[in-house]
Amino acid sequence: MTKTFELAPGYAISRVIRGGWQLAGGHGAIDRAQAVDDLVAAFDAGIVTYDCADIYTGVEELIGAARLKLASERGLDIAARMKVHTKLVPDLEILPRISRDYIRGIVEQSLKRLKTERLDLVQFHWWDYAPRGYVDAMGWLNEMRGEGKVRNVGTTNFDAPRLAEIIGAGVPVVSQQLQYSVLDQRPEHNLTALAEKHGFKFLCYGSVAGGFLSDRWLGQPEPDMPLENRSLVKYKLIIDDFGGWALFQELLRALRGVADRHGVDIATIASAWVLTRDHVAAVIVGARNQSHALANARIMDIALSAEDLAAIGAVIDRSTGLEGDVYTLERDRTGRHGSIMHYNLNAGKK
Repeated sequence: MTKTFELAPGYAISRVIRGGWQLAGGHGAIDRAQAVDDLVAAFDAGIVTYDCADIYTGVEELIGAARLKLASERGLDIAARMKVHTKLVPDLEILPRISRDYIRGIVEQSLKRLKTERLDLVQFHWWDYAPRGYVDAMGWLNEMRGEGKVRNVGTTNFDAPRLAEIIGAGVPVVSQQLQYSVLDQRPEHNLTALAEKHGFKFLCYGSVAGGFLSDRWLGQPEPDMPLENRSLVKYKLIIDDFGGWALFQELLRALRGVADRHGVDIATIASAWVLTRDHVAAVIVGARNQSHALANARIMDIALSAEDLAAIGAVIDRSTGLEGDVYTLERDRTGRHGSIMHYNLNAGKK
């Protein structure tokens, strides 16, 4: 498997992207110096692309510090190989009065935090489609691309009709960040056809379902709610909709069989499976330390065979599957999935 992917002409990324959400404040105390060293270790392992967001407290600054460390210790040419993707996530309460100045302010803030003159990719998220300012907001973001402050523009968690609106307005979307895994194939319902038509690619989170798709859970009894963190609650709901704990265990056994053939763990195979799907450019994975970064880099070495894919697919085919388009369940603030989401993270509210 190739370890890089040309996301846009002249712009290549690693097929594994280092996720930044685990470095945000909600996952415990962060040793800043160690975090920067770990980010550099991912770079050395071949994971040269990083994902962050304006709402990930302190993460843009950490990645900016890692970029400076590379520049000071190895030179600007080496540091320039680091690609950084950030997200622009307006709070729910801002949406009805979104403005050009607001969009520009968030971009300028990210530029300052990341210590760069141009953002490689800004991925835009919109919580509620009732306020229809998302097309204007993407247009304003695209203006900053024209000014050279943003290299590429993308979206996060948009469904097919709204993403088609944005593209139809002339915004050159290169990517959509979305959830995609052996448990959740909602991108295949509508978005793959749109991606085929317009040429954008998928950057995928959730490939290990918050850690559920791992050897840790193989053979374990179904856990009781509430679980220890919101991420586990979120992905346990996905497992329920996939077909329940018994079918999930069958999936883990199938993944373990494939992992045995490749000499790796379940999580590596789960992420490698996502990379086989149409229009997928990369998977976004977290790492709590340098050893995890090295393990994640192995995802790019795995070439799944037809036999491997058939073994996994045989279990997926028995799943009821998740309903609807990408992120539709999570947007329903009264539903099981949406009720656990936090919608006003810039404002420090829920």
